[in-house]
Amino acid sequence: MKDMCLRRAILCALLFAAAVAVNVTSDASLMAQADQHQGRSLPMFEVDHAWPKVPPQWKLGDASSIAIDAQDHVWVLHRPRTLKPEQASMAAPPVIVFDNAGNYIKAWGGDGNGYEWPQREHGIFIDNKGFVWLGGNNCPTNGLPRVKPVADDQLLKFTQDGKFVMQIGHSNQSKGNADTQDLHRPADEWVFPPTNELFVADGYGNHRVAVFDADSGKFKRMWGAFANKPMDDDHCMIVTPASFSDPGPQQFSIVHAIRIAKDGTVYVADREYRRVQMFTKEGKFLKQLVKTDIPFARDLALSPDANQQFLYVGGGNSIFILDRKTLEIVGNIAPAGIIGPGHEIATDSKGNLYIAQTTAGLQKLTFKGMAAKQNK
Repeated sequence: MKDMCLRRAILCALLFAAAVAVNVTSDASLMAQADQHQGRSLPMFEVDHAWPKVPPQWKLGDASSIAIDAQDHVWVLHRPRTLKPEQASMAAPPVIVFDNAGNYIKAWGGDGNGYEWPQREHGIFIDNKGFVWLGGNNCPTNGLPRVKPVADDQLLKFTQDGKFVMQIGHSNQSKGNADTQDLHRPADEWVFPPTNELFVADGYGNHRVAVFDADSGKFKRMWGAFANKPMDDDHCMIVTPASFSDPGPQQFSIVHAIRIAKDGTVYVADREYRRVQMFTKEGKFLKQLVKTDIPFARDLALSPDANQQFLYVGGGNSIFILDRKTLEIVGNIAPAGIIGPGHEIATDSKGNLYIAQTTAGLQKLTFKGMAAKQNK
């Protein structure tokens, strides 16, 4: 009887250890994962130095976000107010669109009637119905020039020609993470077509994923890190802990990027805590990848193949390739001339990667096919 009890205790301990290993990946095992997958076919990229072709009469401020529509047009959201005073008169409208060859298509955006344009543009997304979603992350006390001292607590919806459709939340009105009417400096957004739900990485002031009906804007649900109830911790200062160990804090830091795969799996970039967390679309926590040795989980993108086998994650000076289902690091994207991991990134239907890198500008990484080696 004692032997049977001992065997059961050992078995339970092993199962518990296995469960922990699924949810958290330590730094020590990341290199081993990459070595294990050296023979796997991975996407290869090359920098397109001719992309994009900005009209000569215009200047772009910090390029904060990038999105792709059904025609593979590339939508860029930039910050005109970040231009130097002597260039302000040449500022392009904050939304500017290129084709995948880099040719200019159109531009629009800025203050208008019936909506509150964000003071500090941050995230843009084009949904399956063709609508354009965008928001900002301004903080009232950041002291930035030519910026009103208000919080960007709203998300806007437009047609592709810039006609206003809907606003969720209102500028400077957030009441914290429990608020179901307003956002608080949202960073990113994504619409999941099968349920017509808008998922918001909310964000800089709040620390949650917030879900709304994409047609009515009605609030549906929210969750925080590890599916915990999100708690208030509102400040302008971006705080990166000097050190922390797995699994990390029980709340999100900056919820900086969000992507939803075709199967409904939700991926969240928890930027300052350097981790990617994975959830069901209902908000059940599944697993995470933590990488503390470099700035990690800057942004996210999904590979466009039928199974969306890869999740791209910006970190360090490159973009990591993860197995989307296991969150194992299987490769790295660092072609010669890359401007960095990006502030936000996006993929088109052909597999090309696009980078918006704030002060470093924009870049296209052309997909060059699959090969059984990592990018150099």
